[in-house]
Amino acid sequence: MIWNSKQSSLDSTATDEHLEQGAGDVTRHRRRAFMRSIMTIVKSRSFRERKGKILLEGRRLIADALKAGAVPKVFFFSRLEYVKELPAHKLKGVSLIKVKFEDIKDWSDLVAPQGIMGIFAKPDCVKMTYPETQLHHSLPLLLICDNLRDPGNLGTILRSAAGAGCSKVLLTKGCVDAWEPKVLRAGMGAHFQVPIINNLEWESVPNYLPPDTRVYVADNCGLYAQAQMSNKASDHGWVCDRRFLKFHKYEEEVEEDKDLETRASKGWLPELEVQNYDLDWTEAPAAVVVGGETHGVSLESLQLAESTGGKRLLIPVVPGVDSLNSAMAASILLFEGKRQLRVKAEYLSRDRS
Repeated sequence: MIWNSKQSSLDSTATDEHLEQGAGDVTRHRRRAFMRSIMTIVKSRSFRERKGKILLEGRRLIADALKAGAVPKVFFFSRLEYVKELPAHKLKGVSLIKVKFEDIKDWSDLVAPQGIMGIFAKPDCVKMTYPETQLHHSLPLLLICDNLRDPGNLGTILRSAAGAGCSKVLLTKGCVDAWEPKVLRAGMGAHFQVPIINNLEWESVPNYLPPDTRVYVADNCGLYAQAQMSNKASDHGWVCDRRFLKFHKYEEEVEEDKDLETRASKGWLPELEVQNYDLDWTEAPAAVVVGGETHGVSLESLQLAESTGGKRLLIPVVPGVDSLNSAMAASILLFEGKRQLRVKAEYLSRDRS
């Protein structure tokens, strides 16, 4: 059934109590203000977590979501043809609410709104149907996002993970929500191409890794790794460590002025071998940890890498450059992993022939 936004009420399944209030007989100005407040609530992380619903915008993203098996609850649209483009069998039981395009513009975060927005049940990666081509090209390569807080960076990283053929993406607690509108916008549909598991405690991360997975940590500070490789960590490495490896969980437990090198010698910091990113590191199933630019990687990530026999992967940069953007570093490592796995597959194919 299609509702016009001027009608007396909206379907109660839309956004629970908030959408039940409807626009009623209020003036157009008050109705727009009311709906704007509703959309603000729908876009919030608290709404996603409490109600288990997300907001998707744009014809392509909504089509990708439906194809992957995401369950729609409400569609707001400005032109009937936008709804007719969607699979009819996917619209059973869905509230269809026609609004003016200026309302969509008012609610939208896009520069050029496409005239349709949808509220969906938050997708469960176990129940999703990912594209056959994506599954066919899936690699024994996982990505672990550690304290990534920038929505644009996370969205770009998810897009790279899908492009490289990652089998799974894990997000630890402290990361920005993968279903935040800005992440969705930057992801360009990647959310429905690669399984994403959100909000994990570090203790549970190993449960989502294939057997014998080695965990590698993306080096977010070239000076640290280069100094360690040249046995001059005391000259440069720990200064860099103070800036980039802010182990947030333990910061308050350690005095800031205490010698960092002394702490490492007492076993506070796991010692990981460092190697260049373009040397072979894909012998076993591999997981790459990428940290946020502000806090860097966590102590827990280094401990997991140490326990699995992993290493720190160094992307050499020109002296004087602090570090790469997290999204750029993740993309380089993931596509290097893809290259290494492809080369190995080609060698195996030649041996068999």
